[in-house]
Formats: sequence, structure tokens, C-alpha cells
Amino acid sequence: MTYGWLNLDKPTGISSAQAIAQVKKTFGIKKAGHLGTLNPLASGVLPITLGKATKTIPYLSYNSKVHNFTIK
Repeated sequence: MTYGWLNLDKPTGISSAQAIAQVKKTFGIKKAGHLGTLNPLASGVLPITLGKATKTIPYLSYNSKVHNFTIK
């Protein structure tokens, strides 16, 4: 069984849920989760848990958020 953490550089244009679905399909796993959510218009690191590692999310979750952006 595959388990652990994956830091995904999520591109713009897909939701966090869509990113999870792609990771699950790529690795052929049934269970995956993510720490936080990125807007579909945002790109950035999306921490993803695989398999049994999903049980560790509550121990690493926090409520603080920082948003950095550039307007052109």
C-alpha cells in the first residue's frame, strides 16, 4: 500500500479536489486527503496525504492562513 505525504505544486485552473482525484488515479490509491484548500485560480503547494497518512491531518492542521499574490 502507498502511504505518506506529497507536496503537490498545484497549477491554476483546477480545484484542490480535482488535484486529489488526479493523484489518486496516478498512484492507483483509494484514500487521499489534503491540508488546506487552494482556489482554482491560485497556484501553489498543496500538501496531500496518501493512504493511512490521512490520519495525521488533524495533528498538523492549523487555522492561520497567509495569502500572497501579485496584481499585473
